[in-house]
Amino acid sequence: MNLRGRTVAAPRLLASALLLAALTLAAACAGDDGDEQEPLKIGLLLDTGEGVAEASMVRRQGFDLAIRHINDAGGVLGRPVTYVLADPTSDPDTAVEVARRLVEVEGVHALVGPSSSANSIPVAEQVARPAGIPMISPSATSPMLTTADDGDFFFRTALSDVAQGPVLARLTRERGFERVGVVYRDDAWGRGLYETFAAAWDGDITAVAVQPEAETYLPELRETGDAEALVVITFADEAETIVREALDAGLYDQFVFGDAARRLALVQVIGGDRLGGMYGTAGVARPNTESQAAWDAAYREAYGELPVTPYVRETYDAAIALALAAEAAGSLHGGAIRDHLRWVGAAPGEVVIAGADGVARALEVLREGGAVDYQGAAVSLDWDEHGDLVRGHIGIWRFTADERIEDLDAVAYGE
Repeated sequence: MNLRGRTVAAPRLLASALLLAALTLAAACAGDDGDEQEPLKIGLLLDTGEGVAEASMVRRQGFDLAIRHINDAGGVLGRPVTYVLADPTSDPDTAVEVARRLVEVEGVHALVGPSSSANSIPVAEQVARPAGIPMISPSATSPMLTTADDGDFFFRTALSDVAQGPVLARLTRERGFERVGVVYRDDAWGRGLYETFAAAWDGDITAVAVQPEAETYLPELRETGDAEALVVITFADEAETIVREALDAGLYDQFVFGDAARRLALVQVIGGDRLGGMYGTAGVARPNTESQAAWDAAYREAYGELPVTPYVRETYDAAIALALAAEAAGSLHGGAIRDHLRWVGAAPGEVVIAGADGVARALEVLREGGAVDYQGAAVSLDWDEHGDLVRGHIGIWRFTADERIEDLDAVAYGE
């Protein structure tokens, strides 16, 4: 493969490791005049902290697959795409430092990530906007990002929680609950999803914000009162503590989960006998599309089985969108790439799909001066004026007694 990825760390290290293993896959190619030409370089921001490392590894596989498909098709502007991998940690200040280093020291032309909304807001406002480079998060879903002061440099390949919150509320009602307690992570993502859930909920509700990575959540759980079920809007590692304490204290035995708790590890650690039959929501790919089928086949060929972790296809789509926009622009300038993102993700243009053949065709059309409408592995990349997707799907899933995750339905948004 003609690509190169490697890892950088922030100047200030936290307790969790900032460095991921260096990945050298190829070198930039030489131009016709013999001088080395600059390749499109993408900064990939993935948190490897406790509780999220496994999900980040799988999302990186989706990203690597995108880079492979781009470079196997000849790269962008006749040069292989390269990338630099960095860990922003869960701390927003560190995320800004890491992103700024990628831009100012490593010279990346675009960013994929961060994963979390809490990190994406300051990176968009303090790094992407002043530097004038586009960033696409595959999983930052907070509605607060819609109004971020990002200078139109922030996009996302996951639906805003304006879409997920009402589906989570409907699912909770359909499970037969009228009185619920809610624990939500006290950050941009947790507050955003809770607020959209609460706005759509028509029953009794008692909600408590919880601090990330606390040692115990029993005081907050007791504050939620006498409810029939607990709605958990936290990361998976926090959800593990919350669910275990709620069960052991006899406070709850019924749970409904937001997207961040969709992890096999959660049901495997707690046990299918206790979490089997508990439901949740998360963004999913549009079902039964040619693009999804092509991507699924490519991913299986590369890695053996499809991912259970959410937002892997969205990570692939983010990388593909940036490459197509740079090719369409004929430039690596951040503003030019940004200005072509909406152009390659919507009509008019030849419809192209995910997968090696689809990406190769998309690049071929653009090199010949044509236009494309990329139908992503996850969603059709029709972005509005805020960089939000105008359509997509929210999935309904459940844990099973034999400790699997079963997908049940995909609820359309914007269609």
